[in-house]
Amino acid sequence: MMHSNKRKLNFLLFLAVCVFISVAATKPAVSTKNNTSLSDTGLFKNLKVLPKDISKEDLEKVMHGFNKALGVRCNFCHSPGANGKMDFSSDAKSEKDIARYMLNMTHEINMKYFNPENSERPDTISVVKCVTCHHGNPHPEDAVLPDDDHGNMPPPPPPPGRDSSSNTPPPPPDHQ
Repeated sequence: MMHSNKRKLNFLLFLAVCVFISVAATKPAVSTKNNTSLSDTGLFKNLKVLPKDISKEDLEKVMHGFNKALGVRCNFCHSPGANGKMDFSSDAKSEKDIARYMLNMTHEINMKYFNPENSERPDTISVVKCVTCHHGNPHPEDAVLPDDDHGNMPPPPPPPGRDSSSNTPPPPPDHQ
């Protein structure tokens, strides 16, 4: 009988440790204590374009997407606070407002020109994203058109019925 009680006690102790570990492991990843980016309600502060109730996981995905699309780190848009740690809610850097403007701009472009709801073939629609223009650079590079040289290729033959020595364009087609 004593052996049975000892087994039960060991099992209960083991179970208690497992419960403690699982509760500790599911503790919220974001603590409002000492985090200036969170409001008293646990929501992120100063979100002006992204949803105010965005999860920490989704916010990090968005931010890491910006990092990759622009080839930058967090300090490109965010500045340190008085304690030396990043103050993500601060608007001290103008790059943050530029990013907000560009998020609104791409959203408007996508809704107006690439909205799947307005398309007969929504499966063919690609949307404009940061990387569309930035290509991993902090600032989009100017597009450079290729030279008209075309590799010193000879000009194409004239269309049928045209003399190759004539430099005058053909008359417009008759649309009567």
